[in-house]
Formats: sequence, C-alpha cells, structure tokens
Amino acid sequence: MLLKLRGRLSSRALIEDARQETFVRVLTTLKQRGGLDRPETLGAFVNSVCNNVLFEMYRSEKRTTPLDDDAPEPPDAAALDVETNLMRDEDRIRLKRALDALPPKEHELLRWLFLEERDKDDVCRRLQIDRSYLRVLLFRAKLKLREQLEGMDKRGTR
Repeated sequence: MLLKLRGRLSSRALIEDARQETFVRVLTTLKQRGGLDRPETLGAFVNSVCNNVLFEMYRSEKRTTPLDDDAPEPPDAAALDVETNLMRDEDRIRLKRALDALPPKEHELLRWLFLEERDKDDVCRRLQIDRSYLRVLLFRAKLKLREQLEGMDKRGTR
C-alpha cells in the first residue's frame, strides 16, 4: 500500500492521510457485524479501500484548484442586459417547478444542501442516516431532478 501511495501522491502528508483513512475504513468494516466474509481476502479488500481513498483525494483536489491571479473580473451586475436577466428568471422558475414536482424527501434534501447550504453532518443527523448513505440519496435526488427538467424540456414547458 505504501508503494502505491508513494507513486501516486506528491507529499508525505497526503500519503499519511491516505494511509490513516484507509486503515480507519478497513478497521470500521472489520468491527461491524459480518465484517469480512473470508479472511484470505483481507489484502484485496485493503487494496480496494486504498484505491477508493485515492480516487476521493483526486476528486477533492480537482474541486479545490486555485484560480489564476489573472482571472477575468466578474461582470458588473448593473451591466448585465435585460435579456440575460429574463433568461435567469425563467431558469429559476423552471427549476422551482421541477423541485416542486419531486417527492417531498428529495425536494427537502436538495433544498437543505443547495439552497440553504446546510452542513451535511447536520442533514445526516436530521435524517438519521449515515454520511455515506447521504451520497446515495443525493445522487438519486439529483437524478430525479434531472429527469424532471428533461421532461419539462420534452413537453416544451418553460
């Protein structure tokens, strides 16, 4: 595992973080009832958990890449033309209709996370679910929202 991490991560701190996260996940799984079915698969299991941790680290690095210093200034709000404002209003109305058409659970989840920007741990406590299951629920809610929006496009509803 250490050889894999050294080859793929640039700093010692990242390597140590990945090792610790991998071992925490493996030990958590082993402590759970049913844990690992066959002891001879422990090595492969640790390797696959390590791969998952690496992929998560890669994704988080991509999300936090700093902007260039010479990035263009955001446009002045007053300078936006009327047509752009109308299109934004239409998009907001369309999104609100699609959200309203979702089942209450999905609607509430998307509203909490994206509109109210609540902390994910707070949402998990409120829904009494595990953080990993929140990702599943969020994926499903986004998928249903996308289907609603595509359905609106097919019907010509704006």
